[in-house]
Amino acid sequence: MTSGVSQARLQEARELIARSLVWDNHACMPLRPQDPSFLPQLESVAAAGVDVVSLNIGFGPQDLESHLRNLAAFRKWIGERPDRYALVQTLADIDAARAAGKLAVIFDIEGLAPFDAGDHGLVEMLAGLGVKWALVAYNRNNAAGGGCMDEDGGLTEHGRVIVSEMGRVGMAVCCSHTGHTTALEVMKASGGPVIFSHSNASAVFDHPRNIPDTLIKACAETGGVVGINGIGAFLGDDVKEDRLAGAMAHHADHMLRLVGADHVGFGIDYVFDQAELMEYLATMRDTFPNEPQWRESPKLAPPGVLTEFTAGLLERGHSPEALEKVLGGNWRRIAETVWR
Repeated sequence: MTSGVSQARLQEARELIARSLVWDNHACMPLRPQDPSFLPQLESVAAAGVDVVSLNIGFGPQDLESHLRNLAAFRKWIGERPDRYALVQTLADIDAARAAGKLAVIFDIEGLAPFDAGDHGLVEMLAGLGVKWALVAYNRNNAAGGGCMDEDGGLTEHGRVIVSEMGRVGMAVCCSHTGHTTALEVMKASGGPVIFSHSNASAVFDHPRNIPDTLIKACAETGGVVGINGIGAFLGDDVKEDRLAGAMAHHADHMLRLVGADHVGFGIDYVFDQAELMEYLATMRDTFPNEPQWRESPKLAPPGVLTEFTAGLLERGHSPEALEKVLGGNWRRIAETVWR
């Protein structure tokens, strides 16, 4: 028995994961271009049954050069290991990687700060290098729009230009970490599906990083998807590490009942080097929530949580067909709609 889920249910979840396309839409490897020592831990993602993973290349106020250096380092390391990993540009690349037993890798950006100078052509360049989604603002306001921890003045004219360019080149627009006013304006401006790559439900646990039902519904109305994350501070008060999967399932269950199986996915947001995370928490204090959970290493669900998360949703009565969409089918639909 694991967190109240039977071994039979866990086995059912393993079998479902094995036959489904499984897509973790957000993971955080160390952002140190000269240090690839953590990258072999991508094997833990593949071992969890994941077929596609999105790696973050930068967040918040980090500058364009940092993003480019991180992207170049990731692409080099992954490209040198074609027997285990595949750099993805198209859905056909994902299908080929899955058939060959390789982990398919895409990239993402947390916040549009790299484009603050107005270099809109960078969007197309980064899309061509495998950056498949970018969120608008990382907790704090930037030149594009408002963050969820700031007074949110909405999507700026610069932000509208970037969102339009993202749509043109096939990069999905994400509103995780973004202010609610800005998020709603992004949805009106985008003309296509908008995602929340890694956001939980305020109705389950009220936190500025979580999103209310109104935003979940608005996202679904665009054809978008909300991805559940595994960060304890956003899952509930004092959630124990061996209960993170159940808490994730609780948030997913709420969203599934609210907007249906076509609009829920997951982006676990696991940070592989928690010492680096602690350094960011110390040196970038204003970027993160000012609460006790963020003054010490936060509880993070690892990739292996996927089996128990899936089992928890089966236990709550959700069908295998619905969960195939949650596990990866919905992110695939977004790619089919958005990618160019």
